Amino acid sequence: MTDSAQLELFEPGANPFRDRLTQRVRSWAARGVYWGGSSWKYPGWLGQIYRPERYQVHGRFSLTRFNRECLSEYAEVFPTVCGDFSFYGFYEPRFWQQLFACVPASFRFGFKAPQIVTSPDVEGTQFLNAALVTERFLQRLEPYRTQVAYIVFEFPLFRQPIPRFLDRLATFLQALPTGFRYAVEIRTRELLNADYFQLLKDSGTAHVLNSWTHMPTIGEQLELPGVFPTNFTVVRALLRPGRTYDQAVKLFQPYRELRDPWPEGFRDIANVIRRRPGEVFVAVNNRFAGNTPLAIDAILDELELTKD
Repeated sequence: MTDSAQLELFEPGANPFRDRLTQRVRSWAARGVYWGGSSWKYPGWLGQIYRPERYQVHGRFSLTRFNRECLSEYAEVFPTVCGDFSFYGFYEPRFWQQLFACVPASFRFGFKAPQIVTSPDVEGTQFLNAALVTERFLQRLEPYRTQVAYIVFEFPLFRQPIPRFLDRLATFLQALPTGFRYAVEIRTRELLNADYFQLLKDSGTAHVLNSWTHMPTIGEQLELPGVFPTNFTVVRALLRPGRTYDQAVKLFQPYRELRDPWPEGFRDIANVIRRRPGEVFVAVNNRFAGNTPLAIDAILDELELTKD
């Protein structure tokens, strides 16, 4: 999409981009492919996904109203989102009740499990404590289980090897309650081996095909034997390999446009869709190429060049 076309999205009145994207996303959802972002509270999407007039108070844009209400409008376009916010702590039942009240029953969340159980270096870590994550996270999501598409356990880049990590991970996954679908996101490329994929297959857990600073590209991961260990797939397009989070924030804020389109990365995600064995949930972060809605639109262009 050209710069001039991107600017047209912000003109008042009709929004052909939003209408077209909504139709495309819904069409793919009917085929078991669910598109969304890693969050939704981005004023940079005003005029693209969000109607500016909806968040006016006394004639001025209200960030408070926007943060409180924009999820409902997000769900008018996208059928899913990966809630990265849950990585940073536990939430009380009242919070979850309010969150799920914002979306229709057909909307499906993915959530990252709190880092206290996946990051050995955080303060107060309870690394791989299945009882803790069950009691303070999964049990509180149980009333909304039909709207929880998956739970991601994101393990950071391990600067030092974790003794018996795969054995401990297997024990952890086996101790989790049934009823949720789980996915593992690895950020240490050396762990992407046959033992890892066999562990996921044995436990019915998905591998997250992630695009991230120190990981192989999604296309490279796609060629690994056993990359689809279960009957659903999670894709998280976070960062272009080689680019850090801070670099992406500096380059892309306020996330209004595609400042660094990446055709190869878009093609890799399209190829996952073409080869996936079942449902697939794709979460595209603003920091992947500059703007989530426009990146999804570009990936769909690539994907629809040759429909399966």
